Amino acid sequence: MPDTVLLTARFRVLADAEPGLLTRLLMAFAKRDLTPDLVTARREGSALRVEIACVMAADDVHRVEGNLGQVVGVRRLETEEGAIRRVA
Repeated sequence: MPDTVLLTARFRVLADAEPGLLTRLLMAFAKRDLTPDLVTARREGSALRVEIACVMAADDVHRVEGNLGQVVGVRRLETEEGAIRRVA
């Protein structure tokens, strides 16, 4: 059985400030049984700036990124991958 590679992924989202947006963003994690380690949100006029950090399998990063990018209202998405560790 191969080792699982875990890493910290940080997603920065700029989106329309509208009801339900945070819930839709968090759904990308919930449907993969992931609980974010950090969630921050700040309204800036008609926009909402959100940062979500989560430890996850390296294979899940691009899937979550794809789901976040498809959320209605997302204007921009940046992804940063951090510390890597292997789990046997």
